[in-house]
Amino acid sequence: MEWLLLAMVLLILGVFILPRARLRYVLSQAFPLNYSKILRKNLPGYAKLPTHLQMQLKRRIRQFLYQKTFVECAGLIMTDEIRVTIAGKACMLLLNRASGVYPQLTHILVYPTTFVAPRTQTNGDGIVTHTNQGLSGESWSDGRVILAWDQAAHNPETEARGQDVVLHEFAHQLDSETGATNGAPALKNAAAYQAWSQVMEREFMQLQQAIASDVPTVIDPYGATNPAEFFAVITEAFFKKSRELADFHPALFAQLNAYYRVDPREWA
Repeated sequence: MEWLLLAMVLLILGVFILPRARLRYVLSQAFPLNYSKILRKNLPGYAKLPTHLQMQLKRRIRQFLYQKTFVECAGLIMTDEIRVTIAGKACMLLLNRASGVYPQLTHILVYPTTFVAPRTQTNGDGIVTHTNQGLSGESWSDGRVILAWDQAAHNPETEARGQDVVLHEFAHQLDSETGATNGAPALKNAAAYQAWSQVMEREFMQLQQAIASDVPTVIDPYGATNPAEFFAVITEAFFKKSRELADFHPALFAQLNAYYRVDPREWA
């Protein structure tokens, strides 16, 4: 009986206590100076964040880097710059929010540039077509995010367009935490879901109408694909075009402000 009791104690220590203790130790360590330099270089607005948000972000980044596995793909050589940049952008979505650090996510696969993913489509007649599609990012429900580093890095061209593939794909991760990637992330109650649904449905339809009428929009037209892509695209706009989104889509901005609990206009 004694050996059985000892085995149970060791199991409890290994499964519950030791991982938590290791995480506490990781979070207690000083944030590396070179990590801070990477954030200043590759995260626009980081230097303007108030101190308490910078501290939050650093803590989230340390946990992200500790818990997630980065995988080199297609000859990419993994560096601190790649890991910290991706972790920093992903964790920007978690500031001021009482949530885990993407608890369902386990691996981030990073390619040096655009990667090719197989696609299968079935038309109305049941004919199946197999194609290959070039992508800069993809979020999977099995605990993986795939990114092209040349798009995830600080890129003046995508910055000018208000796009960020890391924010986009990690918005999908937040969306999928409810069990369905449908454009409605986890909200606090039924009333919040009702308000969210009303605003999102109206704004989604308006985006589709604007595209059909060839009217320029603050929101990337790709958001008209479906509600899940709409949420990912407006997340990009919320963080990268915050003033324009607030001016032209105040109700939409208010919903995202309530969900993300930050106002990026303060550090734009």
